[in-house]
Amino acid sequence: MKNKIRCGIVGGAGYTGGETLRLLLLHPHAEVVFVQSKTQAGKPVFSIHKDCFGLTDLKFTDKPDDEIEVLFICAGHNEAKKFLQQNSIPEKTKIIDLSQDFRHKENSIFEKRTFVYGLPELNKNVIKRAENVANPGCFATCIQLGLLPLAANNQIHSEIHISATTGSTGAGQSLSETSHFSWRQNNVSPYKIFGHQHLKEMLESLGQLQPITPIKINFVPYRGAFTRGILAATYLDSQLEEDEIIKMFKEYYKDSPFVHIVPFDVDLKQVVNTNNCFLQVVKKDDKVVIISALDNLLKGASGQAVQNMNLMFGIDETTGLKLKPVAF
Repeated sequence: MKNKIRCGIVGGAGYTGGETLRLLLLHPHAEVVFVQSKTQAGKPVFSIHKDCFGLTDLKFTDKPDDEIEVLFICAGHNEAKKFLQQNSIPEKTKIIDLSQDFRHKENSIFEKRTFVYGLPELNKNVIKRAENVANPGCFATCIQLGLLPLAANNQIHSEIHISATTGSTGAGQSLSETSHFSWRQNNVSPYKIFGHQHLKEMLESLGQLQPITPIKINFVPYRGAFTRGILAATYLDSQLEEDEIIKMFKEYYKDSPFVHIVPFDVDLKQVVNTNNCFLQVVKKDDKVVIISALDNLLKGASGQAVQNMNLMFGIDETTGLKLKPVAF
């Protein structure tokens, strides 16, 4: 590309805003025009994201710039709608929203904008034509990637059971009792048992491939004593053999550069700091068990948002996202 994509970031002082900023600053086809923050306006970006010192001289602003091609909204849930109501964003500007405000079908139309659900492994061709994208949730991405091949082959016929643990960055940067280091360290706890907000988008996405309205998803999320990453264990009934299921998964993801079916036990350090999702498929008696892992701030948020930008602007979807895992 001769001209770089002019990008703006709303909510740039938070975890996903900072992660989006880091990716775009190093993206060969992107230029960050502004980084908005209501609480940090006027301060240098490096005053919050100190690792960006030397990468940019930008200062936080409280006003968006009209001269951009794509806007990343990294504000909290219910804040994206407020921002769009309070600010006039040109219709020609594409929007990628990282909150849950526009993920569900019933909320996908806002004023004159229609938002597409931005899971590339499900909606890649639709995303390529989209003007506005609702980025999926982190838990939803991790879990759905473990179930999409089964739904695509009409192989979900029982209740689905999920146990998944996320790092503290999944709770956002605002202080709370359960995100405090002294509470998280050497600790783990469940929350929102069978009632997590990402359940609805999971059911809608799986329903695109297989009518599963009667199927129940039993999801127990956990807060983990680490900063980033999600590890999920999903299991359900299956009459297929393990090699048949693995073949099914590999076929479904043959054109998905960030999803890998691996022949070893999955752990978080294999995927943290990357845009990858690793999937391990195991058959035990009459159950298929899928272990999935990803970085909640990258493939679960900002990395996926940049992947969607690449698709929307006709760039190879891996551009700017070939990242090194922490490994150890």
